[in-house]
Amino acid sequence: MQSPAPRPFRDDDISAIVALWDAAALTRPWNDPQADIALCARNPSSALFVAAEPAGEIVATVMCGFDGHRGWIYYLAVAPRHRGTGLGRRMVAHAEQWLAGLGAPKVELMVRDGNDAARAFYERIGYAVETVFVMSRWLTPRGAREA
Repeated sequence: MQSPAPRPFRDDDISAIVALWDAAALTRPWNDPQADIALCARNPSSALFVAAEPAGEIVATVMCGFDGHRGWIYYLAVAPRHRGTGLGRRMVAHAEQWLAGLGAPKVELMVRDGNDAARAFYERIGYAVETVFVMSRWLTPRGAREA
């Protein structure tokens, strides 16, 4: 099976993107994926790429952004039947190339505690665990984020 090539998302992809994220357990009740996509679309230093089969089915995604200091990767998802084909690696490489084009010297990402499969994947493609703590504070009521 030949892996489809990454391309920028289109508005008509959104429902399929969110369905893939739900299936991959990437969404959480306090994160509105549609709002995340809308914010990404409005920000010129963010991008969302998808890979679609010839019939149009979205089988992989990766969102990325540059904060002026580091590049970030979010929402990497690959449909189960495409896992192990190199598509996830290609999606990450595409995001890295896009971020490098903006001047990002380094790429960072977060993996939820207990997601050993994701951590192992990223380690296989050259990512290393950093010795930092992620701290956060909600600026809006949890779950009440506006698009």
